[in-house]
Amino acid sequence: MEKSSSNETQSLTSKKELLDCTEGEDCKENGLLVHPSQGDKGEAGQISNGYSVVQSPVPGNGTGDGEDVQCTAPAQPQLLELEERETWSKKMDFLLSVIGYAVDLGNVWRFPYICYQNGGGAFLIPYTIMAIFGGIPLFYMELALGQYHRNGCISIWRKICPIFKGIGFTICIIAFYIASYYNTIMAWALYYLISSFTAELPWTSCKNAWNTGNCTNYFTNASITWTPHSISPAEEFYTRHVLQVQRSKGLDDLGGISWELTLCLLLIFTIVYFSIWKGVKTSGKVVWVTATFPYIILFILLIRGATLPGAWRGVVFYLQPDWQKLLATEVWVDAAAQIFFSLGPGFGVLLAFASYNKFHNNCYQDALVTSTVNCMTSFVSGFVIFTVLGYMAEMRNEEVSEVAKDTGRGTYSIAIANMPASTFFAIIFFLMLLTLGLDSTFAGLEGVVTAVLDEFPHVWGKRREWFVLGLIIACFLGSLTTLTFGGAYVVKLFEEYATGPAVLTVVFLESIAVAWFYGINQFCSDMKEMLGFTPGWYWRLCWVAISPIFLLFIICSFMSSPPDLRLFDYNYPYWTIIVGYCIGTSSVICIPIYMAYRLIITPGTFKEVSDVFYLFKFIFDGMYFPTPLRSHT
Repeated sequence: MEKSSSNETQSLTSKKELLDCTEGEDCKENGLLVHPSQGDKGEAGQISNGYSVVQSPVPGNGTGDGEDVQCTAPAQPQLLELEERETWSKKMDFLLSVIGYAVDLGNVWRFPYICYQNGGGAFLIPYTIMAIFGGIPLFYMELALGQYHRNGCISIWRKICPIFKGIGFTICIIAFYIASYYNTIMAWALYYLISSFTAELPWTSCKNAWNTGNCTNYFTNASITWTPHSISPAEEFYTRHVLQVQRSKGLDDLGGISWELTLCLLLIFTIVYFSIWKGVKTSGKVVWVTATFPYIILFILLIRGATLPGAWRGVVFYLQPDWQKLLATEVWVDAAAQIFFSLGPGFGVLLAFASYNKFHNNCYQDALVTSTVNCMTSFVSGFVIFTVLGYMAEMRNEEVSEVAKDTGRGTYSIAIANMPASTFFAIIFFLMLLTLGLDSTFAGLEGVVTAVLDEFPHVWGKRREWFVLGLIIACFLGSLTTLTFGGAYVVKLFEEYATGPAVLTVVFLESIAVAWFYGINQFCSDMKEMLGFTPGWYWRLCWVAISPIFLLFIICSFMSSPPDLRLFDYNYPYWTIIVGYCIGTSSVICIPIYMAYRLIITPGTFKEVSDVFYLFKFIFDGMYFPTPLRSHT
């Protein structure tokens, strides 16, 4: 037999050396903690604390040794030589980490905007439906996969279906792109936070060097009329002082780098490094602050907003249903996209976090609790935002709909600035934004770190701190274009084109690979071994058909009508859209490249390796037969 490539299947013991354990117990041999197998499995079970049983392929159908590209299962179990895997110190560390990852700026800011734009209270119907049949099943699937196989997003595929291993590399590239622009948004928030430590907040006045003749402060003078050309001091502070977009002509002339934002971003990445460099033992403690603090602030801001004049107008506008909107396809697309990006499957984070759980942890309960908390946070955040928008409408003597159009231009900050104790509320508000963003950054980079350390344990296993440092430096250098005077245009381009479609494609292929190639029966058997019960028909139906259709629906809708990008007064030229698609494709291209690589290096003729009839027979057997074809020789 030929030796497998790199470190993918290194045998430490043979099948006969594995201990026979009684059901429900963990057995130890030579320092390895082994879980007994349950259900229909006859071979050795999952190994806890970082060791997993990996099957060696049996030659058949011309595929030879090594990883079988058709996900055929191996008959001979082997053990991966890994260090004892780290686990969460407490169950609550894991739950807070997942909640902190899932609840981010999109929950607090984007959901209320999407909700009012798509029918107000009526939007909650498609949102709930998409959550039940799409978002939550995918969320649950990733937690279960990560906890059972105890690997990151790259190496986990050698246990599921090796030919799809390119998905893991795609996820890592996407995470790099996200870190290159998402942390810049936090740098903006940090700049606001630092600017808040003054007796008079700088975005309340039109007498600053960056203000223009259109600056209108209607709070200081009730007789001032708001006109179509009026610009609030908060908007000018944001665009002309923080971003300095007036010094850039667009993506073809970004201008210089803002040293103030560069220093803010450097501080952000420093905090991130010292929070994740030691693994989940340290990050699990940090999230006790970063994941809970936003809820305290949201509660304070909710109470304050409810007491403002005109707050009721914002609440009515937020929840008043427009039933006609439910007939529009765009509303359902927005609902699907919102729940998907809110829960966050496909970024490798859920796989990484769950891989540090104990083997028999109830991830089913975890999935329901954390996804419910996530959705409820989005809903409650709407009241926090729209009570303030109602107040702004009252002050401007305008409709709430007109005020809501400016939500991305400092509207909330100007409202805070004119509250009693404005400095206090400004500080806690921007601290909340920072903690929301930091949690997501911790999680995104931990997904990459876990993936690489699991895939290359002999290279980076003892050098985690150095790898994390290198990753942080790479992300900082990748962020330099977003720190220019036209950096906001780059952030918008990355957000719309470089990551969204790519992540949707990743999760679509992931759901297909698990339910159809690995086999839904095998997956459910794994879950029975781990949890003690088998998922019901609802979960099976979602994983097999509904969730993939849900994802395909979003992908097709995006491709058929790509967003028309505009930011401030800048219309994106057509060539920038092509650049955006190229950036998105640069990550997804890893999937077909790795598939081609596996087909080339697998022994046997191309016909033997890629026989279509065999593949479809495999899919059919994996779906409906108790023992999937992947266990046949």
